[in-house]
Amino acid sequence: MDGVSAGVRARARIVARPDGRGGTALPFLDGDGPLAPRRTRGAGGEAHVLIVGAMSGPLGGDHFTVGAEVLAGASLRVGSAAATLALPGQGKGGARYDVRLSVADDAELRWLPEQLICARGSDLTVTTEVDVGATGRLVLREEQVLGRVGEESGRLASRIRVRVAGRVVLDQELECGPGAPGGWDGPAGLGGHRAAGQLVVVQPEFAASPLAPRVLGESAAVLPLAGPAVLVSAVAPDALRLRATLDEALALLGPAPPVI
Repeated sequence: MDGVSAGVRARARIVARPDGRGGTALPFLDGDGPLAPRRTRGAGGEAHVLIVGAMSGPLGGDHFTVGAEVLAGASLRVGSAAATLALPGQGKGGARYDVRLSVADDAELRWLPEQLICARGSDLTVTTEVDVGATGRLVLREEQVLGRVGEESGRLASRIRVRVAGRVVLDQELECGPGAPGGWDGPAGLGGHRAAGQLVVVQPEFAASPLAPRVLGESAAVLPLAGPAVLVSAVAPDALRLRATLDEALALLGPAPPVI
């Protein structure tokens, strides 16, 4: 890739479909290199998968791609075994982490990874592309933490795009850390906070009964999108308080299944 030095290329892919007995089967569950998806004990008809990091990274020059496809009638929850730590590599190139998600009509996906931590000296570009059917359901959480404790942040460029029934309902970018455009840490940006997060919830019920915008505490907001979807944006001093804010928001949005 342009501007990216040689590094590890790794992919993981998950496909979920109904098993014919009221549950969800995983006919395709595969990963290579540092990406190791593993099925864990599910609940009800929902299949659970954890993505286990078999190596540290992404490092500078690495390119990771994770994809999940949920077919009609299936229900899938995906998490990660630990936070993702972006680190500088031996070369000067940046790293990429691409997420590609597809949720069919009458399917459900809860995408709930742990935090992404941008260590000092790292340079990471994250892109998340999501396609949801008209009657599909989605809960997607993203959390970014700028640096480890007592450490300066690395550079992070993040973009998330969500389409429902082929229509774009969200296209949002965040860039922060060294080299980011001026003002990213000012009052119109992160306001001095070290953690930022987004929660996207897509539910068919929102089309008939859209939620009203509201403020949560001092640093989070619920924003209805142009479709059956809601965005929660939040900043916080640290990862723990960011997670608490997003969990509070998800509990308010119901009737999506609770995060456990």
